[in-house]
Amino acid sequence: MTTGWLPDEVTALFGPDATAEESYDLLTVDVPADSWTTALLTARARLGCTYFDWLSAVDEPGTGFRVSAHVVALHPVRRLLVRTTVPHSAPVLASAVEVYAGAAWHERETHEMFGVDFTGHPGLDHLLLPDSFEGHPLRKDFVLAARVAKAWPGAKEPGESEHGGPKRRQMLPPGVPDPNEWGPLKGQLPPAPARPARGARAGAAGAGAGAGERPTRRTRSASAGSASQAAGDTTAAAPAEGGAATPPRRMRSASQGSASQAPASEAPATPRETSATPAAPATPAAPAEEQATGTPEPSEKPAPPKSSDAPWHNPRPTFEEPEPPAKSESPAKSDKPETPDEGTPDSDTPAGGDPA
Repeated sequence: MTTGWLPDEVTALFGPDATAEESYDLLTVDVPADSWTTALLTARARLGCTYFDWLSAVDEPGTGFRVSAHVVALHPVRRLLVRTTVPHSAPVLASAVEVYAGAAWHERETHEMFGVDFTGHPGLDHLLLPDSFEGHPLRKDFVLAARVAKAWPGAKEPGESEHGGPKRRQMLPPGVPDPNEWGPLKGQLPPAPARPARGARAGAAGAGAGAGERPTRRTRSASAGSASQAAGDTTAAAPAEGGAATPPRRMRSASQGSASQAPASEAPATPRETSATPAAPATPAAPAEEQATGTPEPSEKPAPPKSSDAPWHNPRPTFEEPEPPAKSESPAKSDKPETPDEGTPDSDTPAGGDPA
């Protein structure tokens, strides 16, 4: 079964140990290291991949250096990635200069960055690094000496400034060793203090509680409240010295309102109201004439019941309507003098004749 755009099976083209897979229009073929140049020659001669794009490597910890070469067929455009792996202990691979001449510079860069030795290369000289440079900087085990000799620029870590805050455990990036094990300060720094385990720290906190250390916090649920609330309830429930115990507060719902909003007849009189409110003076008895006639004397409107709470519980309008004047029993007398009627005889004239 063929893979991708290969004209034949991958084992028939690149050998029995070759494998192939295609992803995102890129055909990848993995071959053993001893058939590296043979696979590149097959890609150029049989598959038409005459364009050499690039060659590089990747350091795979525990596996080795994976060397990859990307070649392209132009008519039509088809991309092929040929890969092989060499071990860390012996990174040696045959040069591809005889198949693709443009691979010379790429093999020089891979040699100085990863340390892969390409046999048959005309000259593996330094391409990017100076001649006095030691090591291969793209290896995972390469030590970043600049991070050991010079502190990382920027803000300081917590605990390293003047405010004296707690210092957190420093995390070293990959490639940065312990300054006490490598670098100019090797063996001159004190060892880092070991962090005690959680169980040991908890036991030390419990043992040193009597020596002034903070005791372990007790977990309380939301319904139980805090320790200060529990202490306040106990103090409120205790009877006062020389007096009766304070009755517990009665729970009221939102529909019932507060005790001050209850009607005066239902609201119980508290000791504070009884002692603070003076007794109302006795109302004098009504006169005997009013009792006999039964006509009550007009009086003022009864005052609303006083509330022990804020005055806005008994609202009153700002401007009250004026009261109508009271009607008097006797009709109003006219200022005009009375004149006797014409048909009414005068009291001074006798009824039977002329006046004397």
